[in-house]
Amino acid sequence: MKNLKIPVGRSGFADIRKNQYYFVDKSGLIEELLRTDATQVTLITRPRRFGKTLGMSMLAAFFDIRISGKELFKGLAVLENQELCAAWMNRYPVLFLSFRSVDGLDFEGAYAQFASVIAELCKEHFYLMESEQINTLDKEMIYRIASKKAGAEEVKNSLLKLTQLMAAHYGKPVILLIDEYDVPLAKASEKDYYPQMLDMVKGIMQVIKDNEALKFAVITGCLRITKESIFTGANNFVSDTISDTRLNEYFGFTQKEVNQLLREADLSSHEEEMREWYDGYHFGEFDIYCPWDVVNHVNQLLLNPGAKPAGYWKNSSDNAIIRSFIDYSGDEITKKFESLLSGETVIQKVELDLSYNYLHSSQENLWSILYLTGYLTRVREGKTKGKLPKGSLELAIPNAEIMEIFETTISKWFEETARQWDRQALFAAVWNGDAECVTDEMTRLLRKTISYHDYKEDFYHAFFAGIFAGAGYNVESNREHGEGRSDIIVQDYAGDRAAVFEVKYSNTLKELSGDCSKALAQIDERMYAEEFEEDYSRVVCYGMSFYKKRCLVKKKQTE
Repeated sequence: MKNLKIPVGRSGFADIRKNQYYFVDKSGLIEELLRTDATQVTLITRPRRFGKTLGMSMLAAFFDIRISGKELFKGLAVLENQELCAAWMNRYPVLFLSFRSVDGLDFEGAYAQFASVIAELCKEHFYLMESEQINTLDKEMIYRIASKKAGAEEVKNSLLKLTQLMAAHYGKPVILLIDEYDVPLAKASEKDYYPQMLDMVKGIMQVIKDNEALKFAVITGCLRITKESIFTGANNFVSDTISDTRLNEYFGFTQKEVNQLLREADLSSHEEEMREWYDGYHFGEFDIYCPWDVVNHVNQLLLNPGAKPAGYWKNSSDNAIIRSFIDYSGDEITKKFESLLSGETVIQKVELDLSYNYLHSSQENLWSILYLTGYLTRVREGKTKGKLPKGSLELAIPNAEIMEIFETTISKWFEETARQWDRQALFAAVWNGDAECVTDEMTRLLRKTISYHDYKEDFYHAFFAGIFAGAGYNVESNREHGEGRSDIIVQDYAGDRAAVFEVKYSNTLKELSGDCSKALAQIDERMYAEEFEEDYSRVVCYGMSFYKKRCLVKKKQTE
């Protein structure tokens, strides 16, 4: 197995190239962007961990007039275009910043981080303090921002002012690169200070509107936010999303690139598991792998040839967006989730112009968010279920890793919300021996859940045990104790009573009653209740059978 240096967690182009870490050549992005250099603002939206930051770092290294990047690009495709390199390579002042670190429990905390990003940017360009082309007042402003003594208005105007001062110093217009522009807004939406942060972002984005000091700008993020007019007024504005084709091969890995990496690492035998776990995204006309997953799994395999695929993308976020979706869910959304979790697809209208602040304003927005942030992907044209309505896409869970995220999130959600449901009528019916009422209450609760995997027996087992968990009862399972006991035992120490449940799964609706009787017979034949009759004055036994979201319960008392 080859000893490749895999750059896990490294997104600096110069760092990767200088240290000879493995690099998938994406320098074609430079040529593609410069094909339309008359476009002043290009917004590129992609899900997180699809190489946006590395791509922006590469652009900075190519254009920045302060450095010589020829050695960094040695062996990469862009150097073959000598005419382009002569005209553009390290020929322009570059202003490169990222807002990915801006977060806070409240606006004050987030603003402090926002101002720190701008302060560090001013420090990076502190050479302007010595420029003869810049007046004293502007130098004092740079000093105030860098020392974090500037007011909010100066911070808002900082990028516009910096581009103007850099253009004056160099005698050339500035190339602006803003990475993860919408992270502050996403965090603000989660923490309820969205209007204040939106005002800051709108202020800072003045830099792209009627700015003669700007050569062009490239901006990246997860969403194309236009409802709040962040980009209104930007000249020659072009947006590139995962539904477009132009730039998609430069964000994420293609099949060819993954195969080459595995071949060079002597890991070609892992192609199928890599495809199952991390492929499945259809961006424009390209089939794309999540690069974060690929490099992490290859790195693990190089360290441990027996390493199993893992949810690397999952571990890089709290996946709060799925939780917010589920909390919003009604019957229609629940059914669609069940279809997706069963490996099927859903057809949904998708809106590409969204806002974090309008996340829950409509069901269409929720599905759009899941699509644009990488939790769902579109089914390729030609493989859809016929002609789709205008503005709609056929969506699916892309791979095993994202399927695991959905399953884990939904299981956790169920455990939490099941404890909040009103279960008193069910508990009373269980202890009163009212099997008909237990049937009704179980069916009511069952219809509120999200089920998947074809309603397998484990789902019902976990569902039923979860209802009693956290309600003051001791719940035991034969999954924990072996085959000699009934499926679920609920013990009420204070009430001096116990309930024994044997759970069956029916293949058809007609089999419910017979399977329920078989469950009761099993309790009787194996004498499940006997060990509890010495400890409790009352023991109630139930046979239960489930079919999809239908339930039938029969009772056998052992008194």
